[in-house]
Amino acid sequence: MARVFLTGGSGFIGGALATRLLERGDEVVALARSETAARTLAGRGAEVARGHVLDQDALASGMAGCELAYHVAGINTHCPPDPNMLLSVNVRGAETAVRAAAHAGVERVIFTSSAAAVGEAAGTVGHEGSPHRGSYLSVYDRSKHEGEQAAFAAGRRAGVEVVAVNPSSVQGPGRSDGNGKIVIDYLNGRLRTFVDTHISLVDIEDCTSGHLLAAERGRPGERYVLNGATITSDEALEIISALSGVRERVRMVPPALARTIAAIGEGAYRVRRRTPTLCRARVRTLLHGHRYDGSRATRELGLAYTPVPNTFRRMIEWAVAEGLVTRPIPGPERGSLP
Repeated sequence: MARVFLTGGSGFIGGALATRLLERGDEVVALARSETAARTLAGRGAEVARGHVLDQDALASGMAGCELAYHVAGINTHCPPDPNMLLSVNVRGAETAVRAAAHAGVERVIFTSSAAAVGEAAGTVGHEGSPHRGSYLSVYDRSKHEGEQAAFAAGRRAGVEVVAVNPSSVQGPGRSDGNGKIVIDYLNGRLRTFVDTHISLVDIEDCTSGHLLAAERGRPGERYVLNGATITSDEALEIISALSGVRERVRMVPPALARTIAAIGEGAYRVRRRTPTLCRARVRTLLHGHRYDGSRATRELGLAYTPVPNTFRRMIEWAVAEGLVTRPIPGPERGSLP
């Protein structure tokens, strides 16, 4: 049993990690910025430390007496209402967490980066050693790349071991936004159009295991891409159809049209001073597509990946149970995937 510090514990990845840590008997001190987050974390059994990821003193105070820190907190969106805040939280917040660890005497920090930080060139398979293409698809991509660099640099200066984990698109029960929303929209018959692309994903349970294994076996100053599979849009829809029995026609629109639709939609949202759910940066990311190689985490950390159909099956079951699927679905087709 260990005493560990965690940021982002009320989020999707951080919440799953908090649950796993508590289930195995660790004492978890979890940062909470809001009263709502504090109640959520306390309900899970964590000790709550109030503060913001940009407040080094609050972080250091919460980390006092801890053996290890997981910095999971961050803003995860391609369409941020405030790009400067996203950059501040994801970049300066990463550096602040490592500096706070040094002040608190915590020698090791597991930093939740993103596979987007790899910055692989279009049409290539991204891995830990991929040369960055030198440009960004979104402010989010920039923030994760610069945040990772800032965390490693702060670790070198302060003598703190920093290990980065770089998940691809994290999916599973509990995910109702991002690509998870695309699945739910399809089940509800609301996904009329999409783009022909490649999607890399990792199960939430595997992502959580990757964090725990990185803490135990990860090499300081190194990063580990977590990716269970890469599939095309059509392959993803076919798997979901076989598991749910839902068969909807989805038109794959040409890239130029997708960009135009995104630009028009983003402009309309901005005029109404609302944050768009689909913006030009998200479409750029989808059209670029992602193919990641997550094998290093298997070789060096011992991570085993969940088959994609199992991930989608659990997502569908969860979405139905939560009432997010608003119409009856037929159920698995005969001979559907295991």
